[in-house]
Amino acid sequence: MANKNNDRRRHPRMPVISNLIEPVNLRYKTEDGKETSLVAILADLSVSGMRMISFLGAPLADKFSISLQLPGTEKMEVQARLAWVKQRENVYTIGIEFTKLADKHAKLISEMADDFNDCDTRILLKLPEVCTHTCKCHRICNKIQKDESKFEK
Repeated sequence: MANKNNDRRRHPRMPVISNLIEPVNLRYKTEDGKETSLVAILADLSVSGMRMISFLGAPLADKFSISLQLPGTEKMEVQARLAWVKQRENVYTIGIEFTKLADKHAKLISEMADDFNDCDTRILLKLPEVCTHTCKCHRICNKIQKDESKFEK
């Protein structure tokens, strides 16, 4: 049975909930041509887009570029469009759809999401080796099953 919350999603999504807050810099031009930026916090990520939280407002443009760097990865320059914005008082939840993402970055994000979701399945089935050193998502994972000693730098 499909989860009705995921029916429209084309790619597996993973939360970005490390022990650190991952800021994302949105760069865009306003209608009058002025270049500006907005810093937001990355909440979850998939090959097709991401969800962010901002306390500074929402982007004032429909299309923009994003500089994204997850722990242990190189900087990703992404072209995107604003999909939706929800506001509750001074907190903005922002849905972003990627319009241009390098193949190597799409592959990395896909592998990270697959590993994260495979780990969830192993946890649900009570299988051994929930968190392994080969997991592509281990640097941003904060599952209680994670044994930090396996991931020493």
